[in-house]
Amino acid sequence: MIIFKDIITDDELISDAYKMQDKGVIFEVDAKRVTKGADNIQLEGANPSAEEADEGTEDTSTTVIDVADSFRLSPVEFDKKAYTSAVKSYMKCVVTKLKEAGKSEDEIKEFQTGAQAAAKTILANFKDYETYTGESMNPDGMIVLLNYREDGITPYFTFWKHGLKEMKI
Repeated sequence: MIIFKDIITDDELISDAYKMQDKGVIFEVDAKRVTKGADNIQLEGANPSAEEADEGTEDTSTTVIDVADSFRLSPVEFDKKAYTSAVKSYMKCVVTKLKEAGKSEDEIKEFQTGAQAAAKTILANFKDYETYTGESMNPDGMIVLLNYREDGITPYFTFWKHGLKEMKI
C-alpha cells in the first residue's frame, strides 16, 4: 500500500486503497459517507419491539466521510479570496520543494501551467467546494478540496498531485 503525504507538512493525506483518478496535476479520490459511533447491540432472543425504549442511552452515531475520517482531515473555512491567496502561497512552496527534489525545469513548468489552469477551474466553482487541511493544521500545507459528483451524493476529494510524496508501507 502507498500512503501519500503532504510534501510540506508531512501529514498523511490519502492512500492508494481509495479509487484515485489522475487528472494531470490533481488526483480526484472517491469517498463515501459512513456511519460511525454507537453500536446497535441487541441481545439474542430479545424482542426489541416489545421492549420500551432505553432512556439511559443516546444515539451517538455520526455520519462522516471515510477519507476525512481515516486521515484526520479537518474542515477549515475559506472564502474565495482567502483560498486564492493560500493556494498561491502553497504553489510557491511546492515549486521550491520540486526544485529541492531535483525535478527538471520542464517538470516544474508543466506543474505551474497545469496548476494554474486547475486553480482557475476550481475558483470558478469555488462555492461548490468544502475545504480541509491535514492533521497538523499547518497553514502552509495543502488545502484539500471536497466536492460531489454529478449525482449530488458521491463525495470526492481533490489533491494537488505534485504536493504529495509517496511512502510505501
